[in-house]
Amino acid sequence: MNKLDALRPIMKALSDHLVVACNGMIGREVHACEGDRHDRFYMIGSMGIGSAMGLGVARSLPGRKVAVVDGDGNVLMGMGNLAQIASEAPQNLVHVCLDNGVHASTGGQRTIATQIRLEEIARAAGYPTALRVETPEELERALAELPSAAKPAFLLVVVEPGTVKGIARVEVEPPEIARRFRRAATSGAHTA
Repeated sequence: MNKLDALRPIMKALSDHLVVACNGMIGREVHACEGDRHDRFYMIGSMGIGSAMGLGVARSLPGRKVAVVDGDGNVLMGMGNLAQIASEAPQNLVHVCLDNGVHASTGGQRTIATQIRLEEIARAAGYPTALRVETPEELERALAELPSAAKPAFLLVVVEPGTVKGIARVEVEPPEIARRFRRAATSGAHTA
């Protein structure tokens, strides 16, 4: 699967979640999949902290469903976040990791994700649910299981290396992304 093939069903499954879409390409790809939404935080820069931000949102708003859409490079840079999330055990958090084996936002350098299994690290850190999928069929089954899975849940999705060509930048300025996400998070509004 390329990232967009994986992201389309993922974002459909997360349509009622507040979503922190991690830096650079993932934020742009989430935006390309479903259009501009106020309940999506398109992170600019700050590699590795999206999951910490998602934890903060989940803790602050326990009545809302929250998801983080991460990349393998982000997870590797913020490995301590896995233990913190598992320790705090938010019952409203889904953590998706798109594993393409490269740091797509910084030039395509390889990560070590092909040598280790990030879902096993999440499980060892204490996530009660940690799944790995490699095919569209496995992804469909995993997404059907997620609503009833013990939380926090970690879903690793293996995707093709690199990025999808021609993805435009998110045109909304970062301060406005933050303002409207805050409003959507506290009001319950899902779209623009």
